[in-house]
Amino acid sequence: MATLFLVRHGQASFGAANYDCLSDTGRQQARWLGEYFRDRGVAFRRVVAGTLERQQDTASEILAGMGCPQAPIESHPGLNEYDGEALYRCHTGGADHRAHQNGDYQDYWRTFRAAYHAWTQEGLTGMPESWADFGARIGTALAHAAEGAAREDAILVVSSGGAIGRATADLLGAPAQTAIELNLQFRNTGFCEIIVGRSTRRLLSFNNVPHLERPERRSALTFA
Repeated sequence: MATLFLVRHGQASFGAANYDCLSDTGRQQARWLGEYFRDRGVAFRRVVAGTLERQQDTASEILAGMGCPQAPIESHPGLNEYDGEALYRCHTGGADHRAHQNGDYQDYWRTFRAAYHAWTQEGLTGMPESWADFGARIGTALAHAAEGAAREDAILVVSSGGAIGRATADLLGAPAQTAIELNLQFRNTGFCEIIVGRSTRRLLSFNNVPHLERPERRSALTFA
């Protein structure tokens, strides 16, 4: 069976006016991951990423680390993250989540978790997509990435923490609360391995960061 390597983007710019931009650390994380794949002889038959800048740039840096910067990257909007800004606004009645990020960090995450939970229970109005639609589009995107894959093929898929949390929870038949927890503990440039066949999709591994598991790279373990 083929293997999907489902990767979260590198560290983005949390708290900045434009979150959708890799930090220098995020670019380095992705390059190290590419070097890890190269050193283990992994060759990707196909590379698919969401359309967000941080997802596209992560895919590009991984390929650069592998020594194949000109390899094509397919774009699929189904791999994009949920709208975190809208999630926060809908729950708080319009509060600016960036201002809250730069205040009480713990209070921000308590509020965000509550908003996230309300969304999974269809308890928010004004969201651009429902929890059910979010899951459906991710499933469609992963099926697209696996189309035509042959036995032993490896496919690189770059997405975001929320999309990966939802995808892995669905593979495990787990509830929405599990998807939230998987999302919030997923590390930047961490990856899952998903085995795919004609009628099979199974989770093989979760949240792997072997490229960061060195003492000198400890500071590069990030979650946002």
